[in-house]
Amino acid sequence: MPDPTPALPPLFPTIAPLRSGMLPVDELHTLYWEEVGNPQGIPVVFLHGGPGAGLSPHHRRFFDPRHYRVILFDQRGAGQSTPLGEVRNNTTQLLVDDIEKLRALMGIEQWLVFGGSWGSTLALAYGEAHPERCLGFILRGIFLCTPLEVDWFIDGAQWFHPEIHEEFAAPIPEDERGDLLQAYYKRIMDDDPAVYWPAVRGWSRFEGRRVFLLPQPEEAPCDTLDLGIGRLEAHYMANMAFFEDDQLLRNIGRIAHLPATIVQGRYDVICPPFTAWRLHKAWPGSVVKMVPDAGHGAMEAGICRELVAATEQFRRFRRFD
Repeated sequence: MPDPTPALPPLFPTIAPLRSGMLPVDELHTLYWEEVGNPQGIPVVFLHGGPGAGLSPHHRRFFDPRHYRVILFDQRGAGQSTPLGEVRNNTTQLLVDDIEKLRALMGIEQWLVFGGSWGSTLALAYGEAHPERCLGFILRGIFLCTPLEVDWFIDGAQWFHPEIHEEFAAPIPEDERGDLLQAYYKRIMDDDPAVYWPAVRGWSRFEGRRVFLLPQPEEAPCDTLDLGIGRLEAHYMANMAFFEDDQLLRNIGRIAHLPATIVQGRYDVICPPFTAWRLHKAWPGSVVKMVPDAGHGAMEAGICRELVAATEQFRRFRRFD
């Protein structure tokens, strides 16, 4: 999910990739990837949000580049991966396979898995499919893509942001407003740009205005972000991320032996704390860092501090307290 960036809290210095490339994963999709930091450092894979939000240069800066080998990539349909906004051949299971292809390309045996929002969803799905490849997890703004969470994302918004929800619903005819997800999904997937562009921009704006605890200046529309976010979020939510009922929590035993830090904004209205708490209670060895003055954004000061603290603790001790 998108992270518009206010004035940044302390992070590691801006860093350029050591190398980058494009990885074809099937006949349709090619993924952009990049590597930063120390080639002999602790391997870590960064999983961005959305789905569809793509990478930001700021994402490289949660990790001490002297000690980490950081692998980042744009997931199918996002960012610099091609084709942008493509929902064909785009499921959670295929994204998990992509992570394994990237790991093999990099010659990495095991790595730390770092993901926020939808990235936390994908991190858990990957870990449960390949626990032997994971050193541990740093997760933020937990999203398990259950029906309750999807309903909250769409209609729960009116409890805290009634004016934003009203604006989101306004373009939809009244007889379709009982199911805004399907109404938007139908328009977002339309072949006519005159239909899908207003829908993807409306969806992206609906989410973006609720990310931070405190309002941020609105950024100008971005075609890459709006199309990636609008198309892929609607696609995954309409299909409940291609999961069985509460699948990620039911299978948590596959990774429960691994260390995990969960960073959660107390006032996150995109992915409320209840889900992070459910995950923590199901994962006995996990540690929760509830940030008292934050919403959903990774770049909010308190969340950023906890994420950096987690990467620093893991590199020192390979565990979390």
